[in-house]
Amino acid sequence: MDFAWTREQQALRSRAREVAVDAVSRYGRFNDTWMNGYSREFSKELAKHGWIGMTWPTEHGGGGRPAIDRLIVAEEMISAGAPIAASWFADRQMGPALISYGTEEQRQRFLPDMLRGETTWCIGMSEPNAGSDLASLKTFARLDGDEYVVNGQKIWTSFGEVADYCYLICRTSNEGPPHAGISEIIVPMNTPGIEVRPITDMTTNRHFCEVFYTDVRVPKENLVGREGAAFSQTMRQLEHERGGIDRLVSNKALYDIAAQQADRSNRLIRQEMAAIEIGYRLGRILVIREVLKQAPAGFSAATKCFCTELEWRIAQFVSRVLGMSATLWDDVTQGLAYAPAYTIMGGTSNVMRNILAERVLGLPKEPQARL
Repeated sequence: MDFAWTREQQALRSRAREVAVDAVSRYGRFNDTWMNGYSREFSKELAKHGWIGMTWPTEHGGGGRPAIDRLIVAEEMISAGAPIAASWFADRQMGPALISYGTEEQRQRFLPDMLRGETTWCIGMSEPNAGSDLASLKTFARLDGDEYVVNGQKIWTSFGEVADYCYLICRTSNEGPPHAGISEIIVPMNTPGIEVRPITDMTTNRHFCEVFYTDVRVPKENLVGREGAAFSQTMRQLEHERGGIDRLVSNKALYDIAAQQADRSNRLIRQEMAAIEIGYRLGRILVIREVLKQAPAGFSAATKCFCTELEWRIAQFVSRVLGMSATLWDDVTQGLAYAPAYTIMGGTSNVMRNILAERVLGLPKEPQARL
């Protein structure tokens, strides 16, 4: 198999790197840029380059480009620390979800603004008692005539404070098994009855939010897909979320800083850097397999585990190399403080291993009792 990049791909990577470096010079460098680097202005610039909706079908306004092109652009943006968060969720998940499951009216209404980088979307998924176990969520949408009335609470809703729309995962029925009765509804964030409470974490970031829904009325036509049958749609979203390049290079900029200052005459340092560089190459292969749809169903759980645990090891390496300077509060320290989140957000590593065991390897949920 030829793993070499084509000339066109190399040119795209060079151009993406130039744009990313320029963006960092103008907007600043952001740790975990796809999560913390928020700039609507830069999202509009990405749109002008044709780098939002790159892989979406042309009939829906997208670029119709191979998925590997999006990976190249995203890797360069995130590695440099460019602020791509304002359009990230719409590009990665919401647009593809509407293309796959939405109505034509929904596509015409929402996709153009996504493609222009003009709207920010958040995802109403996790709840206080339903983090990694989405089947146990309680937020309920009751159909009342031509509207859904939503009541409940979401937490860890990234960009809930600034988003224009929430792609809400909620329950529309309590009948049947836990995964049944779940629906996806588009909720404008300026709808009466929505209260957003930003959460300031220990890094001083405020993108996580609690969102409370009290008798929030949403038009029935905002339902995406079939009522009560959205669990598989949500699982497909998580495949996009867990197996992407963002799970590998979130703190690449921090590693580059440490690599420049590392004492390479130290054999242990050289050995650790070699292990990290090998990890990047292995992780990229895993991500590329996801992007090219060559990985088994559910394998994104393994990709996420490997990549995010590598990111955690990188944060520890950066701390050791920088020593006491890593304890001075600056953007490097902030990035290191954020590192424990890597193996938690998007599903904990323990949950990912359970998914891998049950859905990919076919292992029993409980060990068989010995007679």
